[in-house]
Amino acid sequence: MTTLSANAVRATTYVLIAMLCAALSASAQSPKTRSWAADNGNGTYSNPLFYDEFSDPDMIRVGPDYYLTGTTMHTMPGLPILHSQDLVNWRIIGYALDRLDLGPDFRLEDGKEIYGQGIWAPSFRYHNGTYYIFANVNRFGLQVFRASDPRGPWKHNRIQQGLHDLSVLFDDDGRIYAVYGASTIRIVEMNADLTALVPGTDRVLIDKSLGMGEGSHIYKIKGKYYIVSAVPGAHVPMKCARAESLAGPWEVKTISENESLGIGQGYRPKNFRRPTPPFEVTPPNPSESLSLTLHQGGIIETDTGEWWGYSMQDHNAVGRLTSLSPVTWVEGWPYFGLPGNLTRTPSLWVKPNTGRTSAVTSPYDRNDDFSGPKLQQVWQWNHLPDDSKWSLTERPGYLRLHSLPAPDFWLARNTLTQRAMGPESIATTEVDAAGLKNGDAAGLALLNLPYSWVGVSRREDQFALEFYDQRAGKPIREALAGTRVRLRVHCDFDKDTARFSYSANGKEFKDIGPELILAFQLKTFQGVRFGLFHYNASGAAGGQADFDSFTVLEPRSRGLTQPIPAGKWITFSDLSSGNRLAAVDGKLLTAAGAGKASAFQVVDRGRGRVALRTAQGQFVSVSGAGKSGEVVMKAGKPGDAETFQWVDLQRGDTLLLSLVTHRYITAPKEPGPVSADHPGPAPDRKDGSCFTWKPAQR
Repeated sequence: MTTLSANAVRATTYVLIAMLCAALSASAQSPKTRSWAADNGNGTYSNPLFYDEFSDPDMIRVGPDYYLTGTTMHTMPGLPILHSQDLVNWRIIGYALDRLDLGPDFRLEDGKEIYGQGIWAPSFRYHNGTYYIFANVNRFGLQVFRASDPRGPWKHNRIQQGLHDLSVLFDDDGRIYAVYGASTIRIVEMNADLTALVPGTDRVLIDKSLGMGEGSHIYKIKGKYYIVSAVPGAHVPMKCARAESLAGPWEVKTISENESLGIGQGYRPKNFRRPTPPFEVTPPNPSESLSLTLHQGGIIETDTGEWWGYSMQDHNAVGRLTSLSPVTWVEGWPYFGLPGNLTRTPSLWVKPNTGRTSAVTSPYDRNDDFSGPKLQQVWQWNHLPDDSKWSLTERPGYLRLHSLPAPDFWLARNTLTQRAMGPESIATTEVDAAGLKNGDAAGLALLNLPYSWVGVSRREDQFALEFYDQRAGKPIREALAGTRVRLRVHCDFDKDTARFSYSANGKEFKDIGPELILAFQLKTFQGVRFGLFHYNASGAAGGQADFDSFTVLEPRSRGLTQPIPAGKWITFSDLSSGNRLAAVDGKLLTAAGAGKASAFQVVDRGRGRVALRTAQGQFVSVSGAGKSGEVVMKAGKPGDAETFQWVDLQRGDTLLLSLVTHRYITAPKEPGPVSADHPGPAPDRKDGSCFTWKPAQR
């Protein structure tokens, strides 16, 4: 009997994963939808809208078209412009900012950097035929971008004073205001051409005693002023302030809170904001008190009169993710969530009715064979690049990076990055390192803090395969026969782990280094990024590295991780206790032991909704007034009371959302009657609302 080594097993696993992903990409998905798409293809969507970093979102509608931008910090180009006609399927159409050179720290020169600074918290607006984006740059004031077409070109001017997390309002009387600040909300008037603030107009708008936060979004709706904001932090609610006039008085309500989408806190460095070696990391904590709640966003009205909200969540190492929520107006307040379950955003829901339909698509084309005249729009440089030191034409079909001096990867110029993808992604590149000179290192990296990379280095005229993990602080080197090698990193953002590997023959991949822990930190203020790099650690410019291709495979690129088993008979088990669902004496119960489980036939009700029928022909039903959470068995044709939105939480967990209560079926801790009154899954998913299912034995 032959025993395979751990490396051999992993190598075989990598090959099988790659083959599977390639087959799925070829058969089930078009080239433009190989990456994460929120559209489930059945009239529903799954959160997040994008399973990669998209923080501080702001959105506008112009006629039937929706446009979205967000924070990009130190990456160039910055301020991506995404376009949609249904609020679910988005495509990038350009950037508002190609370059922003405000000194050596923007260029990673003289040991300086702007990690976690640069462009952040933009305000997107449209007024009288012009698109505007307003955003701060630390120490360099307020930046104003404007264009007649969101695809550009964009013009830029600067206002010296910075306004923290601002939002701009073009009021009905022609005056222009910016609200800004944290806790205490201030307001200032801007001049007509948006080149300066009007002296003497800056004042407190809402005192901190009312409990408002940062990330303001101001609107004027039916003559009233609304400001949506988030209390600072990751575990916080969203607030809304409302007034008849800017003079006040202001009322404040909580419009979104406690929604974690079943995500708990992952790895965190102990020095949370500015981690430094030795990078002590605290383990994951899924407790309710540290729930990573949706926060900081805004609201938007569709052409058809529907209202929707968007907000972000600190989704651990993959970064801050943007989600979409139905908005329910109650007594003039725009609550995130559905009637009966206000302030809670559903993980999966019916797509907005915008009056337009769109094909299922993803925001970016992530793969690049570097054969085009330009880089794919998904790419962003880490800080400002030196354009004389990279090329797509010096060697056609390759990205050539000339090395520049740097002490380490953190300060390496011309590192080309794109956001890492959740929930799972496998990035692979092929590099020809024959042109490296002594002191050079080139390869594939995870840009984070701590960072890590695998690549080829040249020392004393010897080439080596090298792995470096900043947390460990010591390189691992292996002999390399040739200079052409494939490099790979496999990230699992459910577990926040990653592993690097390489292939010298282009077929079998061999692990190098240990499994890595990926932490979420606020030094870069971004999630993990894939990076292609080349630098010289000897203090001088070195040689050249040629990258032949870059691909990202996503084994789980859809919110519905497995098809809804329509027409099939299945059994349900509570994820926390293992107890099964059973129909007994006209009620739905949880019962201990496999023998007491009931089989339910899944009846398709359209738009991702189902009814559950027993062998006796009864349906699971949520009872009416006065007993809105009681679940019974009922004969006859299924209606809304017997219909549930099938919710896939993307880790093998299924929830059943009642169309009567807009709350979830929940199993008690001990065997007994279930209810349909649970607001949403807990971060650890062990609150009785999450179930696993399997085919029934019949």
